Amino acid sequence: MRKQTVTFLLLFFIFMTLPACTATQPKNTNNICAIFNEKDDWYEYSKDSFLKWGVPIYIQMAFIHQESRFVADAQPPRPTVLGFIPWFRRSSAFGYPQAQDSTWEWYIDDSGNWGADRDDFEDAVDFVGWYGHISHKKLGISKWDVKKQYFAYHEGHGGFKRKTYLKKPWLIKVAKKVKARAQTFKQQLNACQADLESSLSFFW
Repeated sequence: MRKQTVTFLLLFFIFMTLPACTATQPKNTNNICAIFNEKDDWYEYSKDSFLKWGVPIYIQMAFIHQESRFVADAQPPRPTVLGFIPWFRRSSAFGYPQAQDSTWEWYIDDSGNWGADRDDFEDAVDFVGWYGHISHKKLGISKWDVKKQYFAYHEGHGGFKRKTYLKKPWLIKVAKKVKARAQTFKQQLNACQADLESSLSFFW
């Protein structure tokens, strides 16, 4: 009986602590000020990425919004066989930035951010900034050019060079949506960045 009680308490403890270990999606994913006010340190992490790589904060956030809606463990849906049997995912994309396994490994090797995780926002936003920096370095894309940066992000650098996006009308629409989102986030950030900076300075 005592052994059963200990087992129950252990399972109960694990169950109760699981939610605390899982990052939750922001309540309002359409307002960058609301996101930064809700999520402690996210503004600081985004700013650090901007200072390191030069990709504006509002562009970083627009990319993550499009890729995962700020869901930490986001993955592509599983296809089904015969309409109901779950099958293997066609992509290894995972986490906030929906980065593929191979691209994430490249990021770790190149940036030296050992132990980085795609479901950790600090690492994810650093990845987005890094990728934009590499796209600028290798392809000459301005770090402020949202559409071209997104094409390179989605299609890879090889695909961007081959202009594969031109054969994908749906992707062109998505890139336009990301650009509009970035513009909205920029306007919102302009209205609250002073307060965010003040809070950051006060904390330090």
